Amino acid sequence: MHRGKGMKFVGDSRVPAERKPNIPKDYSEFPGKTEAFWPNFLLKEWLVGAVFLIGYLCLTVAHPSPLERVADPTDTGYIPLPDWYFLFLYQLLKYTYAAGPYTVIGAFIMPGLAFGALLLAPFLDRGPERRPAKRPVAVGMMLLGVAATIFLTWESVVSHDWEAAAEQGKIQVEAEIDTESDAYKVYQEQGCISCHGDTLAGGAAGPSLVDTGLKPEDIAKIAKEGQGNMPAGVFKGTDEELKALSEFISTTTAK
Repeated sequence: MHRGKGMKFVGDSRVPAERKPNIPKDYSEFPGKTEAFWPNFLLKEWLVGAVFLIGYLCLTVAHPSPLERVADPTDTGYIPLPDWYFLFLYQLLKYTYAAGPYTVIGAFIMPGLAFGALLLAPFLDRGPERRPAKRPVAVGMMLLGVAATIFLTWESVVSHDWEAAAEQGKIQVEAEIDTESDAYKVYQEQGCISCHGDTLAGGAAGPSLVDTGLKPEDIAKIAKEGQGNMPAGVFKGTDEELKALSEFISTTTAK
């Protein structure tokens, strides 16, 4: 039996007989449809990038980032608020089974499952179909995730007290405080620092005590009888301590 007898060879026009190196054609072979990368195309990219950069700089100058007062760890009434793209997670932690003793569920397990499913989506749904109607599971899960994010973000925006947030984050005037004085020690011992801050600049639970314009006797009266959100009987020190505290607050002025 001769070699090759009884065998048939089928050629494929898509496979070249001679292998050529993978060298792209010169752009001059496609007149009007392409251009040189350097300097033509790259220069256009730089120009577009420069326009966006200048626009971004103008926007930051016209609308600077809103700043709040310096963080005060003694202000227990301050309510932090994350940036807008984390508001849906912030709202999620307000619900019963995602907060308190279940914080781990709301902070780690539920977001972990959601983002884990997003990362595994290319491996879980490997079908060749591109039409949404042909991929109901993948499209349904994505729509559910988008709807949940929009709903939680909206709920967080409408339920947040923006006026109180603006007040608690407002930059207050600073004053030179003698933290070694006996009056300041009375201020600390009586718990005033928890509502008015360690610099007397105030917080969400109490107003600023800097430049009050009140006389010592007026301040002493408020400390005993209360005013606004401050109930009566908060001050429990001696008359000498009350006098020292009143004079201290009355004479505290901004720099």
